[in-house]
Amino acid sequence: MTTHYAHGAADAVITDDQIRAALEETLAKLGPRERVLAVPPDYTRSHSYAGPITCMLHDLLGEKLVDVLPALGTHFAMTDAELDAMFPSLPRDLIRVHRWRDDVVTLGEVPADFVSEVTEGNWTEAWPAQTNRLLVEGGHDLIVSVGQVVPHEVIGMANYNKNIFVGAGGVRGINESHFLSAAYGMERVMGRADNPLRQILNHAQDKFCQEMPLLYVLTVVSDGQVRGLYIGDDVDCFEQAAALSLEVNFDLLPEQPKKMVVYLDPEEFKSTWLGNKAIYRTRMAIADDGELIILAPGVREFGEDPEIDRLIRKHGYRTTPEVLKKVEDDPELRANLSAAAHLIHGSPEGRFSVTYCPGKLSREEIEGVGYQYGDLIKSLGKYDPKQMRPGWNGEGDDRFYYIANPALGLWAHRSRLPE
Repeated sequence: MTTHYAHGAADAVITDDQIRAALEETLAKLGPRERVLAVPPDYTRSHSYAGPITCMLHDLLGEKLVDVLPALGTHFAMTDAELDAMFPSLPRDLIRVHRWRDDVVTLGEVPADFVSEVTEGNWTEAWPAQTNRLLVEGGHDLIVSVGQVVPHEVIGMANYNKNIFVGAGGVRGINESHFLSAAYGMERVMGRADNPLRQILNHAQDKFCQEMPLLYVLTVVSDGQVRGLYIGDDVDCFEQAAALSLEVNFDLLPEQPKKMVVYLDPEEFKSTWLGNKAIYRTRMAIADDGELIILAPGVREFGEDPEIDRLIRKHGYRTTPEVLKKVEDDPELRANLSAAAHLIHGSPEGRFSVTYCPGKLSREEIEGVGYQYGDLIKSLGKYDPKQMRPGWNGEGDDRFYYIANPALGLWAHRSRLPE
């Protein structure tokens, strides 16, 4: 197990030339490869710098890069416009679409006793380690997983083997990973590199991926700059990236805002499945009885999967005890545990209010899932993204905290951090 390249600092700016040189040096160390698979994130992680890195890999490998599998998870396949924007120089015939319900194989199971121990009994079943069959049956002699390490509501810190087992994972693996983490407690997970789900994924990688030629290319990004680049095949590589990400992507606020305003870029956020990062990433910051206003001009649906969308509409974003009771009572929800986890993640738990201002959902739809409805045009008139600055804005009763993109960080107040 080796870390081939590790460089980063809060004030570092890693250039394209440095990234290309690091990739070229690593590939030279590994020796000639004939069939390479790249597994970057999809367009919902376009800020990760994985797009340019994947294009660089193609430049360096040429015809040896035979497959590119965006790690869609449960998301829609990328559109032509998204592919052009994220991978401008990549031949379209290299792209493979991950179908999480159909294209997977189970490598093995993490034992139930291990899962129960690390989750403190919150999930007591064996966890299936699943991934896209292309990683197993494609005959590749190198699999390059590319992505950004950033605070995350399910896995604590995104990327590393999450890309393999969740981004390229299957129904059971995704459903159960999301639910066991939600049941354990999101506040106990977010921003932590070491947590129950990560331990489960690490165990699965150690047990079932020894013959898989994995290489991770991990970025840390803030303010549009690559602050860290870590390339290797071991957990140390990931942990170094996670430590830097906490330094540059985690804002510990000195006071709890009574009002927070979050903007969702319409090109990036088209569903509450993604847009609820506005809730996930701020709920440890906002004050009791506070208000979270979400400006969501591109949001047109709840789930990106039709079945999950239906279940969100059916059950709504309720408190954790209510969702857990619904899982017990509704076989459909119990069969779609990632949807249940999402309902927990998107709940303010009765502690603060959420005013959603969507571009393409009605008042009836928004209120039907448990949120307050806000008129988008009126709200944009009051809270103009072009006029607000990240952080504190306004004065007195009109004072609020503004976040321009919730996917890029984590916000919390010290009083809400786990002991």
